[in-house]
Amino acid sequence: MSAPTPRPGILDIKPYVPGSSEAPGATTVYKLSSNESALGASAEAMTAYEKAKAELFLYPDGGCSALREKIGATYDLDPARIVCGAGSDELLQLLTKAYAGVGDNIVQSNHGFLVYALAAKGVGAEVRFAPEKDLTCNVDAMLEQVDEKTRIMFVANPNNPTGTYIPESELRRLRENLREDVLLVIDAAYAEYMEEPDYAAGAAIVDDGANTVMTRTFSKIYGLAALRLGWAYCPESIADVLNRIRGPFNVGEAAQVAGIAALEDQAFVDKNREFNRKEREVVMQRLGGLGVECAPAYGNFVLFRAPDGDADALQAFLRKGGVIVREMGAYKLGEWLRVSIGPKDGNRRFLDLMESRLGNG
Repeated sequence: MSAPTPRPGILDIKPYVPGSSEAPGATTVYKLSSNESALGASAEAMTAYEKAKAELFLYPDGGCSALREKIGATYDLDPARIVCGAGSDELLQLLTKAYAGVGDNIVQSNHGFLVYALAAKGVGAEVRFAPEKDLTCNVDAMLEQVDEKTRIMFVANPNNPTGTYIPESELRRLRENLREDVLLVIDAAYAEYMEEPDYAAGAAIVDDGANTVMTRTFSKIYGLAALRLGWAYCPESIADVLNRIRGPFNVGEAAQVAGIAALEDQAFVDKNREFNRKEREVVMQRLGGLGVECAPAYGNFVLFRAPDGDADALQAFLRKGGVIVREMGAYKLGEWLRVSIGPKDGNRRFLDLMESRLGNG
């Protein structure tokens, strides 16, 4: 029996594989593979979510009006230029669908977030990977990949999975040297963790022209990953395009009200940021003391190299001990692993296992 045939190239796409959540045989399991919030979600957000159950039979506000107003007030942005989505992933997919296609190409850094390449391949566009310098986005290398067929450039800042970032001055240099008809997408999923004075999430660059978009998420510091909630800040013309092609009710009501409540609880955000900073320092220091090579870390995770280069064996050892970390083969970092900053008990269990593995425990 014959079946519909997908468009050429679709079956060549390797599906995105999320961080594992199972450790067979372990009594206590710490999932440190998905960069989830170490402190969970705000109590206010959970309360709002619980209250939303009474209206599950109603369609949500298709324009996310109240949520966009709250995002605008929180980050001092124009709500009319904010578009909400089912996670920032949906918005990245929609931007690619709207501005790239067969015969075009997109540019991203060599170890950039996998979703960019998946989105491009999904519309038949070529993916061009720019070499990085010290696991950090290299502006000159990114610009060298651009040609007349380039339609979008994606920059994750800070980057997942490397954890590194480029300062605002470099982002601006990138935009200034990029053709005006090439869309620059700044993926600032981890912006709330940033405390460095030379960092900027990108909103001001969006305001400077008609060719840059900043995407954000509620999945990280706000702890709402299960609800799939993200947003994009855009020039007016690009917001209009996204609103034309997104689903009419692409963000559920429970996600909207929980997002509003989460934004209202900035004390929780501050607490989560401070906890993450302190625990990340502990993880980096103890790994460094063991002679483990780590990339500079600015998000809620640390990328580290397996001391003997055998990341698979190290990952299996950690999993047996109840700690799940993220493999990096799909990111062309086969000797490296990524560990999320989780609850204190999970971080200590990870570090104790590393000391045991390296013969120092």
